[in-house]
Amino acid sequence: MSGHSKWHSIKHKKGAIDSQRGKIFTRHAKLIASAAQRGGDPNMNPSLRLAIDNAKKENVPSSNIERAIKRGTGELKEGNALENIIYEGRGPAGIAVMVECITDNKNRSFTNIRTIFNKKGGAIGVSGSMSWMFSNKGIISIKPEGLKKDDIELAAIDAGAEDIKDENGAIEIYTAPAMLHQVHENLKKQNIKIESAELQLIPTDIIKIENKDDAKKVLEFMDALEEDEDVSNVSSNFDISEELMEQLS
Repeated sequence: MSGHSKWHSIKHKKGAIDSQRGKIFTRHAKLIASAAQRGGDPNMNPSLRLAIDNAKKENVPSSNIERAIKRGTGELKEGNALENIIYEGRGPAGIAVMVECITDNKNRSFTNIRTIFNKKGGAIGVSGSMSWMFSNKGIISIKPEGLKKDDIELAAIDAGAEDIKDENGAIEIYTAPAMLHQVHENLKKQNIKIESAELQLIPTDIIKIENKDDAKKVLEFMDALEEDEDVSNVSSNFDISEELMEQLS
């Protein structure tokens, strides 16, 4: 498993988290509401437009999307204002972890995330302790579906992409954070089907997990973080081979 999203690739193969539709809907609702705090018109707010597009690809109902936009703009009074927070720390086997949260209660989020770190063999750190090991990039995932890889790569370069990688049959396009929306829109205009487009924290160095016990602890730790209601995304710098994943399953 190579590329930026080793944990995301593993998670999808496991199917443990992504099978929970309620969690997916809640995550997208918070992403939309957070983006809508900067303006509720998707034509004027690229971040909101991307959040809505990603939600629709996950079959989030239109009523949920509309409600999330209204919450973000303040039209719908529902809880406190949402804040974006990132927690950093070490997990089992020494992996670096970045936990992105969207929350209306910072105290609850910190307590929950710190408890998971402590119970699962990790330690939460201070701001900046792990972030230097990650870079922020826009990632657009595409399944070719009849299109030639070379044609997609040329289209991506013309659209303003920084890099293109083939990840087990799926093409991942890397952009500068500020270019994500522009590249996404340019590819859509060329009728290229996009699976997702979002900002991701990319590890600059990878830790290979080769011990079965360590791998189990790491996956249980990551699952516990993903299951928290305030967590919108988890990034880490570990890699587990296909062979070891098969042993665990």
